[in-house]
Amino acid sequence: MDDREIDRPDVVDVAIGARIRSRRIYLKMSQTELATRIGVSFQQIQKYERGANRVSGSKLVAIAQALTTSVGWLVGEDETSAGDDEVFAALAVPGALEVARAFAAIKNPRTRAALLALAQDMARNGG
Repeated sequence: MDDREIDRPDVVDVAIGARIRSRRIYLKMSQTELATRIGVSFQQIQKYERGANRVSGSKLVAIAQALTTSVGWLVGEDETSAGDDEVFAALAVPGALEVARAFAAIKNPRTRAALLALAQDMARNGG
């Protein structure tokens, strides 16, 4: 195993962390609130959400209860589409869920289309 591979979080831990983060943000819950509910520090929640630390079984159950979801959903075992992990990874980017909510709140379809075109152009050009 390469030294660089040892330093990288496991893809499963990253996927679980992304689901925790997206569900927490969807519920408008802070990292501090989730941490208090499960008995850890908010820094530990940050590490879980980045996939830097693995979530133990008991903490996974506590997190699922605090986020009113199932352990199966958090680990990607519930009935979901194959692209969900990619969606949750995208939503795990800071600000992504907030941008999606704001985009959904735009009533005018032409305005939404213009914003989408701008974002896609910025992404293509590294901006």
